[in-house]
Amino acid sequence: MLEPLDLARRLDRGEALQVVDIRAPALVAQSRIRFGAALDFRALRGSDLYALPSLEPLDLDPHRPVAVVCGHGNSSARATAFLRARGFEAYSLTGGMARWETIYLPRPLAPTPSIEHVVQLDRVGKGCLSYVLVSDGAAVVVDPGRHVERYDTLLADLAASPVAVIDTHMHADYLSGARRAAERWGVPYFLHPADAASPYDGRPGRFAYEPLAEGRRLTFGRATLRVECVPGHTLGSVALVADDGFVLTGDFLFVSSVGRPDLGGAAQAWTGLLWRSLDRARRTWPGERLVLPAHYATEVERRADRSVGARFDVILGTNEPLRVPDEAAFLRWVMRHNAPPPDAYRTIKLANLGLVTLSDADVEALEFGPNQCAVG
Repeated sequence: MLEPLDLARRLDRGEALQVVDIRAPALVAQSRIRFGAALDFRALRGSDLYALPSLEPLDLDPHRPVAVVCGHGNSSARATAFLRARGFEAYSLTGGMARWETIYLPRPLAPTPSIEHVVQLDRVGKGCLSYVLVSDGAAVVVDPGRHVERYDTLLADLAASPVAVIDTHMHADYLSGARRAAERWGVPYFLHPADAASPYDGRPGRFAYEPLAEGRRLTFGRATLRVECVPGHTLGSVALVADDGFVLTGDFLFVSSVGRPDLGGAAQAWTGLLWRSLDRARRTWPGERLVLPAHYATEVERRADRSVGARFDVILGTNEPLRVPDEAAFLRWVMRHNAPPPDAYRTIKLANLGLVTLSDADVEALEFGPNQCAVG
């Protein structure tokens, strides 16, 4: 057996591991392991694997380990035994893709004069990023996923006490852990009021929160986060500017794209908002500011230390939508590059608002697959 966390760490180190996914092709197309620059991936339905007269079509290297993947780690056990009987060092991925999508890798980033710990948590199966910032032992947690115990462990390792939890926007691709974490730790939950109601019919969310607003400063330890309102992906999207040169952009701005503006059912109006937010950033943000987003789509968006982020001047030169010259052209670009939003996103957003109750099985099914929060 191979634990998903162990597989993630090995792929993160650049080990050229072979991964064989034996699920149905439609499931593989929806979500598969894409992590690690040296990943050696292939897919073949389990029934087709057993029917092969030889394993030559798989082109597996008999001298390198093979991780076998299925949905929940059951079918992969048989396929692993099949490969081992033919001389391969094969391992069944414990819990399959369901467990893979719960793995978080913490990445320490460079500290600042006021923030001694800046940690990016990489949820590798979904391409989701959250953050723990620590100043003088006081921690702020930003955009956490639902697996709150991952943050408990990290906070204990950092000898830090949480003082606030923030969502940069109301998420649609995963169930936020922010409200649960805030209740668990007895700290305030911060959100912009424009995201505290359903964008579909205006129903208010069923939860308590502290409102974020333009220019509000959140102080913890010796550090300060300043709120900039950047609507477009959602009406209440905010960016959190650290006093020492980085910005947490949520789903407003990614390394290689921008947040899609169509998830609230008002694509044209929100695209205009997004254009104006991007234009403001182009005019006012310093080039040396480090942009740390809440999502990524490919390995290309990683830095040398495997974290996801880039200086704003680099993004200005490489991020295609930021080079679109005017609002009308930007609207055309977005409409040309946007795919229909996943059906699950409406339900997830309503669940994050407390307007829909989901079982654990519901959440697993709805979250399945990488995020689709970027345009393109």
